[in-house]
Amino acid sequence: MQKFEAFLLENLPVSKSIHPTYEQALHAMLMAGGKRFRPALLLGVVKALNPLMIEGAYHAGYAIELLHTYSLIHDDLPSMDNSPLRRGKPTLHILFDEVTAILVGDALNTYAFEVLSQAPFSDYTRVRLISELAQNGGLNGMVLGQAIDCYFENTPLDVEDIKFLHTNKTAKLIAASLKMGAIIVGEEELGEQLYDFGIKLGLLFQIQDDILDVTQTSQEAGKLTNNDEEKNSFVTILGLEKTMQEANTLADELLKELESFDTTLKAELEPLLTKYINRHR
Repeated sequence: MQKFEAFLLENLPVSKSIHPTYEQALHAMLMAGGKRFRPALLLGVVKALNPLMIEGAYHAGYAIELLHTYSLIHDDLPSMDNSPLRRGKPTLHILFDEVTAILVGDALNTYAFEVLSQAPFSDYTRVRLISELAQNGGLNGMVLGQAIDCYFENTPLDVEDIKFLHTNKTAKLIAASLKMGAIIVGEEELGEQLYDFGIKLGLLFQIQDDILDVTQTSQEAGKLTNNDEEKNSFVTILGLEKTMQEANTLADELLKELESFDTTLKAELEPLLTKYINRHR
């Protein structure tokens, strides 16, 4: 991922304006690092199936990271989670102000699609990638999940509704990352299989986040923890013990499914996936 990080730094958003802090704010959360989990999934698929396309795929990985970062900036706003910490750094509304954080989130959202539109692929592939990212990150994906999460704060949902919430809020963008890798290399049928796998992976990712929220300090997590008491988290509804059981069952299912992957794809994704699939244990 070092080459991807270099690509990201070389392609930070540029603002030609009289605003004294806008460009600095655009860069702040991107340069704060993060797991880069979603780009790593996309790049892993491309590297396994057609490594000659990896440099072009950096555009798509960057677009996903831009969209994901925008969602974190908005998620941390006072009107949503009101969090002072993200990726181990002060959030944008703390560093600057709420208006700047809102507008930077808006800018990174749209810049994601600008970057994707300039990727060195055929027009067909670019349109497929733009469509996939928009569908899973937008009104019937991540944004829908956020809307449900905020609306039902202080209103407990049943487990199936919580799974629906987090499938949209978290899982769909993770699933899209895997599928977009397959689209780049022209493996559309495999993309559907990877998308289904990614939905389960994304749901586990959220369950793990809920576990870590009550078992880690803010310093360990790099973000505010013990902040989900009023949210529909798995731990809030099921309790820690049952949530751990849910995570273990889903993790074992994913590890078994990983064994069925093509040898090259399994070898490329296994180190990354095993690390994250087991991070709650």
